[in-house]
Parts: sequence; C-alpha cells; structure tokens
Amino acid sequence: MSWQNASEPVCASRRGAVALVIEPRVRDLGGFSVRRVLPAAERSAVGPFVFFDEMGPTRFASGAGIDVRPHPHIGLSTVTYLFEGEIVHRDSLGVVQAIRPGEVNLMTAGRGVVHSERTDAAQRASGPRVHGIQSWMALPDGREEIEPAFEHHPAASLPAAEIEGARVRLILGEAFGLRSEVTAHARTLYAEVKLPAGSALELPREHELAAYLVEGAAAVDDCALAAHTLAVVAGAARLRASSASRVMLLGGEPVGPRHLWWNFVSSSRERIERAKRDWRGGAFASVPGETEFIPLPD
Repeated sequence: MSWQNASEPVCASRRGAVALVIEPRVRDLGGFSVRRVLPAAERSAVGPFVFFDEMGPTRFASGAGIDVRPHPHIGLSTVTYLFEGEIVHRDSLGVVQAIRPGEVNLMTAGRGVVHSERTDAAQRASGPRVHGIQSWMALPDGREEIEPAFEHHPAASLPAAEIEGARVRLILGEAFGLRSEVTAHARTLYAEVKLPAGSALELPREHELAAYLVEGAAAVDDCALAAHTLAVVAGAARLRASSASRVMLLGGEPVGPRHLWWNFVSSSRERIERAKRDWRGGAFASVPGETEFIPLPD
C-alpha cells in the first residue's frame, strides 16, 4: 500500500487567511503507509493536535490487513475516525472495540497505556478496504498523568447539521452551534465537513485552526488546496468547494510546549526517558491475549 506525495498546493500570491500549507509525508507503519501532516518541520501542533495521519484509501490483498502490534503511549489522547472499513482496537485496560465509519474511538493514555490495532479475521477474507484519520491530542498541564481511559461513540451520537449547504459532523469540542459529548481535556474543535460543489462555509474563529482536504477541490479564501494538504488558518476565512469535497477541521487552544518522541508526548524530556526505560524493561501493562509487541526504536 503506497502512493506518491500530493502535488504542490496552488495558492494565489496573496494567501489571505492561510498562514501556512503543509504537504504530507508518506510514512511506512509496517505493511501499510499513511500520509502525515503533523508534526511537521514548519509546525508542530495546531491547538492540542500534535499528530495527524490519513490512512488510505486502500484495499488490502485477500487475507491481509492492518496489524499494528501492541505499543505504548503516554501524555496524549488518540482519536480514530474512519470513512471506510473497520479496525479492532485492543488495549491494556482490557477493552476490545471495533470501529466502523462515522464512529469515534478515543483512548486517553495519561500515565500510560498499551494498545494494538488490527483488521479482524472475518474482514480479511474479502480483501478489506480502509480509509480514515488517526490524530493525537496532547493532554494539558495538570492532566498529563491522569488514569488511562477508553471510550467509543457510535456514529448516531455525534451531533450534525446542515450549515450554508455544507454537512457538518462534530467529532470533538464545540463549533457551529454544536457540542460533542466525546471527552475533550482541552478546548478543542474537530469536525468532518462535506461540501457540495459551489458551496462555501464560514469557518469558526478559534485560537488555532486548520483545514485538511481529504478529497475534492476546495480553497480557504484565495488559497486553493491540493488533496491531503493541511492549511493553517489565521483570521476570518471561508471554505469554498469547486467540486464535492470532504474537509477535516481541527484546532483549539494550545496546551503549551510538548516533546514528542515515538509514541510518547510530554512537557518533560525526563518523563519521556522514563517511558522509554519502562517500555524496554517491560513495566507497561500488557494487552490481554496479545504476545507480540513493537520494540523501542533505536
């Protein structure tokens, strides 16, 4: 499963409200690849979001699928949201939960949790398809070491509305007069927006905000975006679609400087060093029923 990087974004000489456009980098996760826009050299975070990957769209060969072996996290919440396919989450809390399109899996690592992500055996037989987003939010000061937790939200529980002709589904936080019940430890906005051709949507004003074009043809003010690019918005702006488009909006209030190494996020470098020692030494709890694991990188 692979692809080439997206083409250069096409922007007018004056970008208006777009402060920065980040292009994706392809990353191999062992058997499948993702497009990553956060963290980037140009920008490490947008609001509390410190990591943003697009998986797919792709179809695996019959019998194949996603096999992300058990690995640890600290200091963050992971948010998984699918457009297509199914992934089974297992963690050291004993949770086993499949996620399907439009649903939300939120895992808060806090002081430490281990999880795996795999394609179910029943799904592999037909050559499964997968397409979705996984993002990480850094936990704010005072909450980095909270107890780990997991929650699943079915698609019907997420608030949605038609706004200026666009279909908005709010995944996290508050925006467009909607409020999500998914736990947010910091002021956050995360939404899926589907825009018909010729439509436009006024973007919410946030401390920090970015728009990620999943598919279609869209622009933020006078900046036309290539697919799979992230536009960091500064000030009032409108999102415009020249063809049917899907856009993810993300942002909120920054949580402060954070260090990110492998799967660990913390305000303290020493805390990350301790997490490294703990994983190498087997101090993290294990995932029930799993014997594999991802070794600490060199």
